Amino acid sequence: MIGMVVTMVFVSIMVFIIMELPPGDYADRYAFRKFSGTGVNVTEADVDAIRSSLGLDKPFVLRYLDWVGGIVLRGDFGQAFAFETSVIKVIGDKAWLTLGILFSTLIITYLVSIPVGIYAAVKRGSMSDYSLTIFSYLGLALPNFLLALILLYFANKWFEADIGGLFSTEMADAPWSIAKVWDLIAHLWLPAFVLAWSAVAYQLQTVRATMSDELNKLSVVAARARGVPETKLLIKYPARLAINPVVSTIGFDVNRIFSELPIVAVVLGLTELGELLLKAYLDLDMYVAGAILILLTFMIVFMNFLSDILLAWLDPRIKLGG
Repeated sequence: MIGMVVTMVFVSIMVFIIMELPPGDYADRYAFRKFSGTGVNVTEADVDAIRSSLGLDKPFVLRYLDWVGGIVLRGDFGQAFAFETSVIKVIGDKAWLTLGILFSTLIITYLVSIPVGIYAAVKRGSMSDYSLTIFSYLGLALPNFLLALILLYFANKWFEADIGGLFSTEMADAPWSIAKVWDLIAHLWLPAFVLAWSAVAYQLQTVRATMSDELNKLSVVAARARGVPETKLLIKYPARLAINPVVSTIGFDVNRIFSELPIVAVVLGLTELGELLLKAYLDLDMYVAGAILILLTFMIVFMNFLSDILLAWLDPRIKLGG
């Protein structure tokens, strides 16, 4: 836990530095948009006045401390200048929808890859094993955004169905209700399936390889010699240890999903944080961009922390803090 806190402190510093890297700031962008084409001569003093009104004229360290202090003490990520409201209001729904896509993708990834990988290891060398191996290679070779385009094409060509977006047309702007939640679930499977495509292929091969290795261990041979039922033997010994590499890479899967989500979101017309992050960078809306980066990084760090706990629970040889 202490390590996670220390990591987030360093991450917040790095994020704030990244926010400062683009030349200029929102005051320059605001002045350009407001007075461009109006014939008004904007002086450096006018831009400085805008910068002062936005609090962007303060020293770097002071602005960082104000930003972090607001997050820690009040849950306030600052002002979204381009939207003229708080960052929380801007990223609110998009953050929850992004997390919904993330966890749906993780659930599909592990529900498919773990049992299928175990089955492939048990049936190693069979036709089923070879078929699954071909599938996994296809999953690693075919980009997710291309799969999304293929699914959209066939859905429209064969079923005349619009499966893009996260909501149907009539539910997009409707207030939250049970019907809207169900509509979200009905649309959520597609981006989750697309994003899980390559992860399932990778984790399937991982589970298959580690399970094959565990099946040859002396403990498994001894348990089988004692007459332990095969199903119980597989679950208690090799399967439990074979998923260790999968559990240890949860943070990597989260990072991969966040990296691939923006381009998949563009193809499928999704409302999520990636699109907003890009817009915030183009607008130099630093607090919006910083809040998104902090939230996504925190989720990766937290999932790594969770994977450490799960590893200690799955494998008694591993001790937390050891």
